[in-house]
Amino acid sequence: MNNKVYAFVQARFNSSRFKGKILKKIKGKTLLEILIKRLKKASNIDEIVILTTKNKEDKKIIYICKKLNVSYFCGPENDVLERYYLAAKKFKAKNILRITSDCPLIDASVVDKIISKYKKSNYNYISNIISPTYPDGLDVEIFDFKSLEFSNKNAIEPLQREHVTKFILDNDKFQKYNVKFSKDYSSLRLTIDEYDDLILLKKIFSKFKNIYFSLIDILELYNENKKIFLINNHIKRNEGMQLNKGQKLWKKAKTIIPGGSMLFSKNPDLYLPKYWPAYFSKTNGCNVWDLENKKFIDLALMGIGTNILGYSNKSVDKKVLETIKLGNMSTLNCKEEVELAEKLVEMHPWSKMVRFARTGGEASSIAVRIARVVSSREKVAICGYHGWHDWYLSSNLNNRSSLDKHLMTDLSISGLPKNMKNLTFSFEYNNFEQLKKISNNHKLAAIVMEVSRNEKPKNNFLKKIRDLANKKNIVLIFDECTSGFRESFGGLHLKYKVNPDICILGKTLGNGYAVNAVVGREEVMKGFNKTFISSTFWTERIGSSAGIATLKEMEKIKSWKIISKLGKNIKKNWKKISSRNDLKLNIYGLDPLPKFDFMSENNLLYKTFISQEFLKKNILASNTIYLSISHDKKKIIQEYYSTLDQLFNKIKQYGPDIKYLLDGPVCINGLRDSK
Repeated sequence: MNNKVYAFVQARFNSSRFKGKILKKIKGKTLLEILIKRLKKASNIDEIVILTTKNKEDKKIIYICKKLNVSYFCGPENDVLERYYLAAKKFKAKNILRITSDCPLIDASVVDKIISKYKKSNYNYISNIISPTYPDGLDVEIFDFKSLEFSNKNAIEPLQREHVTKFILDNDKFQKYNVKFSKDYSSLRLTIDEYDDLILLKKIFSKFKNIYFSLIDILELYNENKKIFLINNHIKRNEGMQLNKGQKLWKKAKTIIPGGSMLFSKNPDLYLPKYWPAYFSKTNGCNVWDLENKKFIDLALMGIGTNILGYSNKSVDKKVLETIKLGNMSTLNCKEEVELAEKLVEMHPWSKMVRFARTGGEASSIAVRIARVVSSREKVAICGYHGWHDWYLSSNLNNRSSLDKHLMTDLSISGLPKNMKNLTFSFEYNNFEQLKKISNNHKLAAIVMEVSRNEKPKNNFLKKIRDLANKKNIVLIFDECTSGFRESFGGLHLKYKVNPDICILGKTLGNGYAVNAVVGREEVMKGFNKTFISSTFWTERIGSSAGIATLKEMEKIKSWKIISKLGKNIKKNWKKISSRNDLKLNIYGLDPLPKFDFMSENNLLYKTFISQEFLKKNILASNTIYLSISHDKKKIIQEYYSTLDQLFNKIKQYGPDIKYLLDGPVCINGLRDSK
């Protein structure tokens, strides 16, 4: 090892939040070039080495190194600590200065000051970030090889491997020193991690003739015109060090995907803002692995209710893999859709014909179209949640809160044609008189409803609706997208012995693979021949193959009996645990889909606390459990009960003051809060 000071600058193209950020150009130069040129002004640095990876995208970084005549080293992409260690060994570096490439405004005088302090001391580590007073983006760290070597050998946590010096900062073994600035500017953000940062950097550079202005110059500009620095002040300092990989990707997703994801229910802010893993890498049974390969037990939504047989069910996946090998799409039709249709008709003796779609919303829209064709009417009465399509959301054109009692509140009507007003009318579950009034005032084409979701039918509710539909020639559509296969093999209507004209089955039909069925009476389904309903990917083969395998496995093990029994026990234990801790719960939902709310204005606060504490035990949990056969394990459920009892006890002790035990914000509730 030699006594030179090596400036190791970590740089890669694939930033988790802002891909290619260091290759963005200002004044005709990439930010990485600017950083290197500014760093070369530091007199106490003996050699600059750019630490990158072997990825194809990082060849651009190597090109810049060659262009500017600086050394480079290619190491692991995700294990940055290992990358530093291997580079230090190669260059025999005893003293390592760490600079991250997201600091293009690095100041040579700050670098020299910290190196000078290090050379005159016996500290293992010196920086200006332990108790930051310098602006974010002026981060400088210097440490010895022994500390790096010890960290590389002992650091286990993903964040310690990613952020290189976190193990040193967390460990009292090392002698550390913090360099302070004359005034606290730690809230000033001069780094590049998001698009708003780039806008600010461009504004700053536009104020100077060249790229070599100093920190003092920037601060003078800041004190003269603070408004231009407001563009990125909503981003917290070192936010990346506190976010897991999933949260980093979620933050990035919201900048390029409207709403962040394709499904509102997968918004991590509904559970635990800033900490929910957000993305998965693999699944098995009731286990989910996040992007950092951390394993969680899923006692939450199990793929939003798609996996009754558990994740990655061997029988279903085997059938799907066989299908993939043979080919998924062709000019010709697949025989599996005929086989699946036959099986569904066999399960539903009242029916005769079946059409397939990929999503529940599509299936609902298909059913409504057919009802309008065969009835020669347009108006629809609804009860429950039926997706995002215009025909359903138009109920809110009549009354802005019309759909609030049907699963989701504040559903927006932006983009809906105003002439759809008075085409769809909502009625509350178990309120037959309300539906009767709607049917007396309007000629209905269809009644679209969930057979049951949060409460059971009372006073012959379903039978009365069937009789009303018969009397007035209304097409009765049961949306069993969620309820199908949970308490019976084929839908709740079979359990309650009330048959519809059309039944929609989805979510669990393919155990995680996209297939939904519209099952109906022959005289109704022939309405297809009088309209145009067609879509390319409704003919793909994987969904039908998965559906066949799923039904076979469900029938074999009687999956609906397993999850119903388990759900009943969970509800009983929720009641016992809440009573023991003097907490009032509203327990509801189908037995295989048990849910609870705290009967308190602090419901969301308590729900967030529960998700937070379960996550610390590597369990995904909230106030709803979509049960699967994989949950039928004594060890899993007993640990759940034990933990929940402890958490309820803490809620009892703290009450609203539980907010002081939260590591982040309270979870959101509803579309309006998610914007």
